[in-house]
Amino acid sequence: MAPAPPPAASFSPAEVQRRLAAGDCWVRRGARLYDLTGFVRHHPGGEQLLRARAGLDVSADLDGPPHRHSANARRWLEQYYVGELRGDPQEPKENGAIASAETQKTDPEMEPRLKVVDWDKDLVDWKKPLLWQVGQLGEKYHEWVHQPVSRPIRLFHSDLLESLSKTVWYSVPIIWVPLVLYLSWSYYRILAQGNVRLFKSFTSEYSVVVPKSMFPSLFVLGIFLWSLVEYFIHRFLFHMKPSGDSYYLIMLHFALHGQHHKAPFDGSRLVFPPVPASLIIGFFYVLMRLVLPEAVAGSIFAGGLLGYVLYDMIHYYLHFGSPHKGSYLYSMKAHHVKHHFAHQQSGFGISTKLWDYLFHTLTPEEQRLKTQ
Repeated sequence: MAPAPPPAASFSPAEVQRRLAAGDCWVRRGARLYDLTGFVRHHPGGEQLLRARAGLDVSADLDGPPHRHSANARRWLEQYYVGELRGDPQEPKENGAIASAETQKTDPEMEPRLKVVDWDKDLVDWKKPLLWQVGQLGEKYHEWVHQPVSRPIRLFHSDLLESLSKTVWYSVPIIWVPLVLYLSWSYYRILAQGNVRLFKSFTSEYSVVVPKSMFPSLFVLGIFLWSLVEYFIHRFLFHMKPSGDSYYLIMLHFALHGQHHKAPFDGSRLVFPPVPASLIIGFFYVLMRLVLPEAVAGSIFAGGLLGYVLYDMIHYYLHFGSPHKGSYLYSMKAHHVKHHFAHQQSGFGISTKLWDYLFHTLTPEEQRLKTQ
């Protein structure tokens, strides 16, 4: 017979008030208490929205309006469960944020009550590297990988491989912005010589000289084209659905993108690590050099490389930033969090929703607003 779980911790209204006065952000659902202090800056509605609900019962907020939170969002909340609010007749009840907890009901979807999250009952052993385990999940992988958790991930046994699989966010501008500047200056100088031609495989009668004044347009074209590449990679590569009987394809998916959906706030895995990024960037550079004159390809590539840098920085900010309500980044943060927690097969744009509009992959809520 399995041992009974330890009793949940309990807190009096006065103890909760002391936590709130110290700056912590505790909320409750009925008598269940959650410490969201470490999550407030990640919330898609912004930090102030959660701060304004500190000490309050958020049951109605989870059910909406403005929207009903997904099952994943409710599972996510359970990771921050700290205990139960107990009634204390000796404490004053003038603060409506804490009073009458016993009269509230918990969400039956989250029963039985959780300690926090029982990691020992997960489908994988979190004490070991995950990459070699996920392939064994088979048909269960797709559901498991889209149930996000708030904890870091280790992929490899090897410390060297593990270090190459993650990076800090600022490595991206430090490494790639100098290359953008170098390529821009180099290819602008080549264009300035006035002997760069398109269609050079034809006779000179049909070739077109590319003047240096075209460099800004080519550079901006590169940024624009990157946003399209970003969309297609995210939609068709990162969100492929590997067959349940393909051990290695599941591992590949998890290494490319599944890890990010499983642990969306692992700060070391939110931007592309430099070594694998170099291989992909080099591939695109060679491909463009094969189909376009060197200076034209290089100018477009430099813009595309800056587009990639902006994409990775925006992606990091959408997870860890707290943009002002009504701003463009606020809209993109809500768009991206819905993609993570509710609609993994839509909302693929990170830096722009343009391609989601054009290819009809907006999230269902955004589609409804579009048609109204």
